[in-house]
Amino acid sequence: MADRDPAIRVILLPRDTNEHGTIFGGVILSQIDLAGAMEIRKVSSKRFVTVAMKEVVFKEPVFVGDIVSFYTRTERIGTTSITVRVDVEAQRRREPEQFVKVTEAVVVYVAVDDKGRPVPVRDPKHTLRRRKTTG
Repeated sequence: MADRDPAIRVILLPRDTNEHGTIFGGVILSQIDLAGAMEIRKVSSKRFVTVAMKEVVFKEPVFVGDIVSFYTRTERIGTTSITVRVDVEAQRRREPEQFVKVTEAVVVYVAVDDKGRPVPVRDPKHTLRRRKTTG
């Protein structure tokens, strides 16, 4: 994944571990959610909520001191939702030349108004303007 920049990159610390001494999966899920939020900001500045984390697969453990990169890609833009794929890669602290895909996930976000009701991802004016320029 070195051919693209990560949405976020973090070093995980001892406070992030589970009872086995590896990084707690919930910490990774939280960072996946943040990375996905960074991706949807490229599409819309509206308020979004996470409605689903689908197909989360933990492939390898993450260790204290690993540098963890979260790579994102918009998979689908619906009327009120955006689906984002997040691939997570760890650069091992003990072997800095080793990069390992540790987790992958698909996250669905929905645009909402101040009362939490779904709203269109894009303004109708933006959609109309886009059709005129592409058609």
